[in-house]
Amino acid sequence: MWSKVRMWVRTGSGRKRFNVLGALNFVTKKVETITNSSYINSASVVAMLEKLAEKYAGKAIKIILDNASYQRCSLVTEKARELNIELLFLPAYSPNLNLIERVWKFVKSKLLGAAYIDSFEVYSKSISDFVDALDSDNAGMMNKLVTDKFQLFHHCQILYA
Repeated sequence: MWSKVRMWVRTGSGRKRFNVLGALNFVTKKVETITNSSYINSASVVAMLEKLAEKYAGKAIKIILDNASYQRCSLVTEKARELNIELLFLPAYSPNLNLIERVWKFVKSKLLGAAYIDSFEVYSKSISDFVDALDSDNAGMMNKLVTDKFQLFHHCQILYA
């Protein structure tokens, strides 16, 4: 950090991970999560599919995913087929179409905006608690973030550079 006057900024020591895999219900704005402290991988996605299949038993489930390799692998696609979940994949390099990316940006801005957090346990709990209550405590913001209003381009001409 650059400053005219020397400042000491508290930071956490060590390097710990807190990963959150989320599934956003477009209608209710509720976010279901799977968390871990290692890595998000195909087993995490399968665990999410199982969680969603149990929660929404008897209902049609369609999940929109990006193109991460751990989401497109045979383990995930076969489990989705087994659970009768339809997987839809976004075009490559289009995070602007992934609605949950808007949610993650909001979560980061509210919780992690250059604030010092004393411990990893407090850090991970604050994230989990905030995400779990997004649909109730931040309903207004969720209604603004998660919308079906997209800019459409009709009869456009593509220019290649």
